[in-house]
Amino acid sequence: MSKKTIYSKYDKTQLGSLPRIQFQGRIIVVISESEAEKAVDYLLNADILGFDTETKPVFRKGRQNKVALLQVSTHDTCFLFRLNRIGLCPAIIRLLETEQVKKIGLSWHDDILSLKARGDFEPKGFFELQEHMKELGITDMSLAKLYANLFGQRISKREQLSNWEADVLTQKQQSYAATDAWACVMLYEEYLRLKETQDYELIIIPEEVTNTNKVIDEENISEKR
Repeated sequence: MSKKTIYSKYDKTQLGSLPRIQFQGRIIVVISESEAEKAVDYLLNADILGFDTETKPVFRKGRQNKVALLQVSTHDTCFLFRLNRIGLCPAIIRLLETEQVKKIGLSWHDDILSLKARGDFEPKGFFELQEHMKELGITDMSLAKLYANLFGQRISKREQLSNWEADVLTQKQQSYAATDAWACVMLYEEYLRLKETQDYELIIIPEEVTNTNKVIDEENISEKR
């Protein structure tokens, strides 16, 4: 059997041609502290959790909204904690501070800073994917590029700039948020598998090729404007 081919840098122009992947499990929206307590009790029985956050975008310079959503996923169930409703309540702090379960995040340092703007806590038990993917030789660290690189599938980012403080999250928003958290679990497990088996071939993409693609992208953007 041939080895999996992965790339040091992934050509984002190829993303559109890939089959789309999204979370197929249960999605549970949490809008009260009592619901948060039950959700955290459930999550702490898992062996691994994927984490991500969403914030309502700001289109004015100098302004910034507080993080509105914390999504936490197992292999088959994702909880969406609506922080704009319940804040960083004791149950969520308990989840963020526990070392009972391994917690996987991508660029998690930024998420922690956003969460700390809502309340103080000591993050424990987190695994930062960006730090460890470098061990495989990968340098492109966005979620979409990592997933495309390792699985050959596309994660849609269409809902990223939607209103995460809306009264009711749409089904598309819920699916988007859950997929991002669940994808962290998938990426972590594939990282472990590749690291252990060495069942991959790394293709080094020269920096000049990346820069050329960047220039082409910028020209296309200028033409669209």
